[in-house]
Amino acid sequence: MKKKDNSAATVLVVDDEGSIRESLRMILEYEGYRVDEAASGPQALSRVAEGAPDAVLLDIKMPEMDGLAVLSSFRERGYEMPVLVISGHGDVSTAVDATRRGAYDFFEKPLQRERVLLSLRNAIDSHRLKSENRILRHEPDELIGSAPAMARLRETIEKAAPTPATVLVTGESGTGKELVARAIHRQSPRSERPFVQVNCAAIPDDLIESELFGHEKGSFTGAMRKQTGKFVAAHGGTIFLDEIGDMSARTQAKVLRALQNGEVEPVGSSGSTRVDVRVVAATHQDLTEAIEEGKFREDLYYRLAVIPVRTPPLREHLDDVPALVEYFVRRYAAANNYPRKEFSAEALDHLRTLPWKGNIRELKNMVERLLILSPGAVIEKQDLIHSGAGARAEISESLLAVKTLREFRDLAERLFIVNKLEENGWNVTQTAQTIETPRSNLYKKMEAYDIQREGA
Repeated sequence: MKKKDNSAATVLVVDDEGSIRESLRMILEYEGYRVDEAASGPQALSRVAEGAPDAVLLDIKMPEMDGLAVLSSFRERGYEMPVLVISGHGDVSTAVDATRRGAYDFFEKPLQRERVLLSLRNAIDSHRLKSENRILRHEPDELIGSAPAMARLRETIEKAAPTPATVLVTGESGTGKELVARAIHRQSPRSERPFVQVNCAAIPDDLIESELFGHEKGSFTGAMRKQTGKFVAAHGGTIFLDEIGDMSARTQAKVLRALQNGEVEPVGSSGSTRVDVRVVAATHQDLTEAIEEGKFREDLYYRLAVIPVRTPPLREHLDDVPALVEYFVRRYAAANNYPRKEFSAEALDHLRTLPWKGNIRELKNMVERLLILSPGAVIEKQDLIHSGAGARAEISESLLAVKTLREFRDLAERLFIVNKLEENGWNVTQTAQTIETPRSNLYKKMEAYDIQREGA
């Protein structure tokens, strides 16, 4: 029988019995897999921290730390590789528990060789496909553009990435601050460790501490079990604190302590946990102004801004618009199996004249909209105007077409809200702050005007 070529995939075998590990190693290596071993739960966590495998075969019954606890730790730390669980005493409740914690499949001993190999191959193929689709559907994982502003940004990233220094990324909404944070992590010595992202604006004030630092069981109403915080999940890697300007004063103090002492204290705990994380923070706000207003700690600001990085607005590198358009066309068409379309030279020239208040995010949304709605294989300037890409004339025509003052007011308010939501990436909290209205009021307006994001 010909040996299969699975040489690109690494499988971690976790079992306290050496004979089981040796048997699985022989089977897997014959099939072409690379095999790593761990004899205990803590050892498995250490192996994965050194570099996540493509899949894990994990025994449940082990001393010191059982397989279900190991599986939970994998997921809490942000590791997404498929885990296939093995038990010598399988029952329905154990299988359900393993699945609830994120197991891909469940096997009973003695193992059936062909079933294990089939499930393992399917798990790895499925995970790779999901990863590829996620890359295609999300923001680009590279910085597009050759204008001087982008060249300076890349140069700053290259200098900052190899160091352990904290980084503060500032810039308008839609300029790619998350992209910069990921680039810093990817080019750093921590690139093989977790990258954990926290949107500080999207988490309620009463939950942000628990999210960042974890909590003990019973520490507050609803704390049904112990939870590991994002700082611990990012141990050895990078934590990205997005929109840090929205963080409460109490949480700012705890983040400052984590930066100063390398320690975090879970909610409800009397002790602290040491963590080794590289912090990258980002905000669209002017933190120096927030400091003057007493909304942001000055000592935390200087801890974060050891290396300041500014993402330029699109209006500062408009010559990069054609390259960005081409990139978004290729990505979106591939992710959704749409036919590729081209932008005419006149259309691209028109795009370079627009203000792009929503920056690159606005451009990306516009490209996706045109790929769906434009009738021809070539997108012309007129298509841009009809799609609403900077087309204030079209908005004016819509407003003037209504018959009553009430209709005019309602339509104007709806257009304004939709425009601001698009500028802020449909982040309701951020949009409410931008237009200076309570978030609850914005939600009511969205419901009243039936405002929904495309594809939602």
